[in-house]
Amino acid sequence: MRRQLGLLCKQLVVDGPSTSGRGELAAAWGGALGRSQQRWLSTSVAEAAVAAASATHRAPPTGLRRLKLAYQNYKQLSKMRLSLLVVATSAAGYAAGSSERIDWAGLCWTSLGTMLASSSANALNQVYEKVNDSLMKRTMNRPLPTGRMSRAHALAFAAIAGVGGVWLLAEKTNLTTAALGAANIVLYAGVYTPLKQISIVNTWVGAVVGAVPPLMGWAAATGGLDVGAAILGAGLYFWQMPHFMALAWMCKADYAAGGYRMLSLVDATGRRTAACALRNCLYLLPLGALATWLGVTTPYFAYESAFITGGMVLTAAKFYGSPTVPNARLLFRASLLHLPIFMAAFLLHRQPNTGEDRAALLAHNARLLGLGGPLTEEEREQQQLGWAAGGGGADAASAGATAHVSFSLPPMPFLGPLPLGLRLSCPSKAACEEGEAEQEGADSESDQAQAGKQQEGQPAHGTAAATGAKP
Repeated sequence: MRRQLGLLCKQLVVDGPSTSGRGELAAAWGGALGRSQQRWLSTSVAEAAVAAASATHRAPPTGLRRLKLAYQNYKQLSKMRLSLLVVATSAAGYAAGSSERIDWAGLCWTSLGTMLASSSANALNQVYEKVNDSLMKRTMNRPLPTGRMSRAHALAFAAIAGVGGVWLLAEKTNLTTAALGAANIVLYAGVYTPLKQISIVNTWVGAVVGAVPPLMGWAAATGGLDVGAAILGAGLYFWQMPHFMALAWMCKADYAAGGYRMLSLVDATGRRTAACALRNCLYLLPLGALATWLGVTTPYFAYESAFITGGMVLTAAKFYGSPTVPNARLLFRASLLHLPIFMAAFLLHRQPNTGEDRAALLAHNARLLGLGGPLTEEEREQQQLGWAAGGGGADAASAGATAHVSFSLPPMPFLGPLPLGLRLSCPSKAACEEGEAEQEGADSESDQAQAGKQQEGQPAHGTAAATGAKP
């Protein structure tokens, strides 16, 4: 080829650029390029074949790489981020149910047992939904759809994690916590997972599953449950609805491809989905005040909870006004911010759990507000004595059935005293003890004054009238 190109160049120099010379030169260049391209293609094909053969017969990864791949598979199988969120809510329940000193060893055992139970439930979920996961963009790269792990392997992992987690909770905490953990595995894997392909009610069932971990933490710290544990449980339940409604609207097509039944798939306009999200955001608003009323947190949490939840309510209202994907994404992000801030504020302002009967306190306050049965005569007398000791005087005595109790809130300089005829009672054990101490002090002073008058020979006021003697 080089010889031909040299002869053609020499001819062009000698004879000039004739038409035939140019044609021969073009033909020679074309032939040369064709042979060169053919040789390059054959070399590339050979290299690709060698690479494919080496990949086919490549030895399985060993050592550190194998451990890394196994870690990635188990991380996806257990839904690590979701499981960590479950552990965080369980730990919050443990801290909220603890006394002044938190048992850190107990907290760690509870977190580990909860992590294992959550990992088991998530693995069973993926075993059941292997085919559905392969149809969705969000889940098609999980270990089971891609074939990196077999169903038998995943089932073995789920069994070991589930049995180990429940045993650990029973051994290191108590049977109540272990029973809640086992029940949640069954509820998530046995009820919620198959229900996703049957009815839109699955979202509400899933919210119940998410509300159980804080109860597990509370039970691990106290040995049982009371109405104080319901604050975090209700917070988790109501929080999940706007969170997942926004996610369902954002991933509407993906859920349809996976064969799942979601509210967003039967809601063409998005108003029902957005209304459900907004409604549950509003349900979150009174939880801060309720936590203060039950003595679970200090009054500051009532303000902070209302402020935090108010921001998410605004995003939910915007989503309801215009059910679009950007507005759903805004609500979704707001929910991601709300939960950790809500839990952090709850723990920051928690009141040590002293074992008081919060259910009785709640019932008593409800009856004072007229929400329960009427007060007994004995309770009414004690109530009126409390008003007299607190300075209520004749007004308190003439109030009759109207409830007047004290409810202390943090000072707000920009607000004066509110003209309310109703005051709430006993927001915390500390407030109750303070009121009892003041009453005991007033009674002691009154007794001392009466004793002094009797020593001086002056009868106490009303004594003569009571005995019928003349002065």
